[in-house]
Amino acid sequence: MSANRMTDGERRLAGRAGAHESWAHTEDRAARTAAARAAADARFEQQVDPDGVLPPQERARRAAAARAAFYARIALKSAASRRRRSSPPAAA
Repeated sequence: MSANRMTDGERRLAGRAGAHESWAHTEDRAARTAAARAAADARFEQQVDPDGVLPPQERARRAAAARAAFYARIALKSAASRRRRSSPPAAA
């Protein structure tokens, strides 16, 4: 089927199939995502030490705490979203 004749749902499914196929042929999963992980680490280090004045160990410790806080906030938002979806609609 031509890409321009696919529905949005079909394009999503084709994309998912392509991603699964691509990962099926990846031998070193860690190497494939290394650049993204390094960028995320740099983002958290920049966030906690924008001027680059902290010793490397302290910067790494603070970046780890910032990363944990970031993912904890995401988990909280996810839990709230699941709760809203599972509660029955309010009566009018």
